[in-house]
Amino acid sequence: MTFREALTTRLLFFDGAMGTALQAQGLPPGEAPENWNAAHPERLIALHGEYLSAGCDVITTNTFGANPIKLNGQPTVGGKRSCTCSADGACGSVTEPSAALTAQTVAAAVNNVKTAIALSRKNAWCALDIGPTGRLLEPNGNLSFEDAVAAFAVPIRAGAAAGADLVVVETMTDPYELKAALLAAKENCALPVVVSFSPDKDGKLLTGGGFDVMAALAEGLGADVLSLNCGFGPDVMAGFARRLAALSSLPLLIMPNAGLPRMEDGVTCFDVTPADFAGQMAEMAAIPGVCLLGGCCGTTPEHLKETIARCKGLLPTAPAQKSRTVVSSYAKTVLLGHAPVAIGERINPTGKKKLQAALREGDWEYIAAQGISQKQDGADILDVNCGLPGIDEAAAMQTAVSVLQSALSLPLQLDSASPEALEAGLRKYNGIALVNSVSGKEESLSQVLPLVKKYGGMLVCLTLDETGIPETPEGRLAVARKIARRAEEYGIARHRLLFDPLCMAVSADVNAAKTTLEALRLIKQTLGVSTVLGVSNVSFGLPNRDTVSAAFLTQALAAGLDAAIINPGSTAMRTALLTHRLLTGRDAQCAGYIAAMAGTQTQAAPQSDEITLREAILRGLEGQAYALAKKTLENNAEPNAIISGALIPALGEVGESFAAGTLFLPQLMQSAKAAQEVSRAVREALELSGQKPEPHGRIALATVEGDVHDIGKNIVRVMLENYGFDVLDLGKNVPAGDILAAVRREDIRLVGLSALMTTTVPAMAQTVALLKESVPGVKVLVGGAVLTEQAAKEMGADGYAGDAMGAVRAAGDCFT
Repeated sequence: MTFREALTTRLLFFDGAMGTALQAQGLPPGEAPENWNAAHPERLIALHGEYLSAGCDVITTNTFGANPIKLNGQPTVGGKRSCTCSADGACGSVTEPSAALTAQTVAAAVNNVKTAIALSRKNAWCALDIGPTGRLLEPNGNLSFEDAVAAFAVPIRAGAAAGADLVVVETMTDPYELKAALLAAKENCALPVVVSFSPDKDGKLLTGGGFDVMAALAEGLGADVLSLNCGFGPDVMAGFARRLAALSSLPLLIMPNAGLPRMEDGVTCFDVTPADFAGQMAEMAAIPGVCLLGGCCGTTPEHLKETIARCKGLLPTAPAQKSRTVVSSYAKTVLLGHAPVAIGERINPTGKKKLQAALREGDWEYIAAQGISQKQDGADILDVNCGLPGIDEAAAMQTAVSVLQSALSLPLQLDSASPEALEAGLRKYNGIALVNSVSGKEESLSQVLPLVKKYGGMLVCLTLDETGIPETPEGRLAVARKIARRAEEYGIARHRLLFDPLCMAVSADVNAAKTTLEALRLIKQTLGVSTVLGVSNVSFGLPNRDTVSAAFLTQALAAGLDAAIINPGSTAMRTALLTHRLLTGRDAQCAGYIAAMAGTQTQAAPQSDEITLREAILRGLEGQAYALAKKTLENNAEPNAIISGALIPALGEVGESFAAGTLFLPQLMQSAKAAQEVSRAVREALELSGQKPEPHGRIALATVEGDVHDIGKNIVRVMLENYGFDVLDLGKNVPAGDILAAVRREDIRLVGLSALMTTTVPAMAQTVALLKESVPGVKVLVGGAVLTEQAAKEMGADGYAGDAMGAVRAAGDCFT
C-alpha cells in the first residue's frame, strides 16, 4: 500500500524530534545536525530504529537544514565552507558546491532511513524533510521567489532519486516560501507532499494569515496532507487542529512539541511527559480530519510509543469536503457564495490615460495608490490588468502583483487574455488568485486550465465559445456546462469556477440585461456554481451610467450574483451592494452598512498629490515620502520636526497596527522603506547644513551560531534603524567569540540575539553567559520563535522581545 492509499484508512504515525534527540546524543551547540548523516550514520540509523520500534509508520530524514542556501557558508564536517564567494556564504546563492553538498547530505540521510527500515523489517515510509531557507523572500526580503524554488528543488530531486517515499515541507511561517517549496516538489518529483505550518500563539503566520490562508494555499496548490508542527505543546495544538479541520478538506497531520522549551543548567528541557503527551494526542485523534499524528521538538521515541499505544484501535474520520470557493492573499481570504463581494475594476488601462502612462513609464506608486484607494472604497478583491500595446505584459503583471501585494493585503484577480501574462502573475502571486479568465473556446481551455490546475487559482469562466456569445440563456448554459466538464477533466472541482453570463450594452440591445439575468439564474440553479459579472458594461453609451449600472447590479444580486466587478468609488454602485447585503441578512448587526454611511468607507481617498507625509509613510509610498520630506525641508522646516512630527508618529501607528494584527508584514516593511526615504531626506538636509544626526544608541544584532535563519533579526534591524538607532548587523550563524570581539571593538552596550531553532538555544545561552562574564555592563536582548520570556530569564538575558516593536521598546528602555 502506498502512502496516498493509506491516508484515512487508519491512523498513521510520524516520528518525533530529530535535533533535540541528537543534542542529547552529544551534538555540539552550533554544529549542523545534517553533518551527522555522513559523519555518524550509525547514530542516525539507531535513532530511526528507535522510532520504528515505537511503532511509527513514517520516518523523516535528518535534512531540515539541507538546502543550498543554508549549506552555502555552513561549516561542514571538515571545517570548510561550501560557498566560494567573497561574502563567505552571505550571498545565499545556489552555488555548485552547495548544491553538490546538499545532494550528498540528502542521499546519505535517505540511505540512513532506508537502512533503519530494512533492519526493522517493518512496513514504513521514508519522508524527505524540507525546512525553511531562513531567508525572507522578496519584496519583503532579498531572496527571489525563483531562487527559493531552485534551492528547494535540489534536495527534492536528490531525495526522490535516493528513494524517499514522500516529501514533508515543515515549520513554515511564510506562505510564500511554502508555495516555493510546494512548487519545487510538484515540478521535480511525483511524490506525495505534506505541507506543515508553524503559526504563532494567535494562530497567525509571519505575514498575518490564519488557518483560512493555510487551508486555501495547501488545497489550491495540490498538497496531499496539511499539517501543523512546532511552537506549542499538544494542549494548544488541539485548539489549532479544530480550527484548521473546520476549514480544510485535506487530511491533517498534527506534530506538537513536548511543551515549551526552558533552560536548565544550559540544557534545553521540555516538560510534557510521554504519558501526558499520549493522552492529549489520543483526544486529538478524535477530531474529524485528523488522520496522522507525530511529534516535534522535545518529543522522543517514548513519547511516540505511548501515543501509539493510547491510540490503538482508533480510526480516523476522513475530512469532510468543504467545497469552499475561496481566493486568498498572504494574509486574507475572501469567501464567495456567502455574501456578494466587490471586485475593484480600476487597475485596467482600457480608457484610462493616466494608468496607461503609469504602465509605460513604470510609475508603480501610481498603481499602488489606485489599489489603496479602491480598498478604502470597500473593494474586497482587486482586478489587475496590464494589457497595453508596446509593453511586456508578462513582466508588467509580475511587477504589478509584487507592488500591490507590498501595499495591501486584498486578494487579486489576475486579468489577461495572454496565457503567458497569466502564468507570470500566478507564479509570482502570494496566495490563491482569482483568474480572469477562460472561455468555452478550445484554445482558451487548453491554455488556461493547466495553469489553474498547477497554481491553484479560482477561475472566471466566460460563457462564449468559437461561435461568439450565445443569444439565449440556454445557449450560455450549454457553454458553462462544457467549461465545467473540461475543468473536471483537469481535476478542477466545480466550486473553483465562477461563471460570467456576460452582459452587453442595453444601448445596443434592449434585451441584453434581461438575457443576462435569466442566464445567471439558470446557470446558478442548474450547475450550483458561483457567478460573477462585469456590471458597468450594461450602461455603455448611455448618460448617467452609474444610475443604470446600480439598478442592474441590484437586479443581478437578487438573481444570485456572487461577485460584482465594479468601480468601488461609485457611490451608487457601492450603496447598491451594501444595501443588498443588509436587506438579505448578510450584514451582521448592520455593521457594514452603518460603517459605510458613517463615512469610514465612503470617503474617497485623497489623490496622490494631496496626501501628507504621514500618509505617504503609512501607505508605504517611498517616492512620495521622499519628495514630500524634501518639499517640507525646502519650506524651512526643522529636520527634527519632521522626525518627531511625522516619522515617529507614523511608525508608531504602523507598529501598533502590526502588533494588533490589522496590518501585516509586507505593509510593515513597505512603510519602513518609506520611512527610510524620509530619513534619507533628513540626513541630506543635515549634511548640507554641516550637522550630523545623533543616533539614539548603538546596537549589535546577530543570529547565534548554528542558526542560519535571519528573518526576525532583519525585521528588527529595519525597525530599529527607522527609530534612529545605529545598528551593527553581525549576520547569521555568528560564533559567540565573534560577537564578543565585535562588542569590545565597537564599544557596544546593547546586543540583540536571535534564534529560530530549538537546537541553537544552548548556543544563545552560551553567548549570553560569555558576554555577561566578559563585558561588565553590557545588556543583552533575546528573541526568536522558539524562545519564551521565561527561557530568556533563565539564560540570564536582560530582556525578551517577542516582535520587532517589542525590540524597539526594549532598546529604548535600555538607553534611557
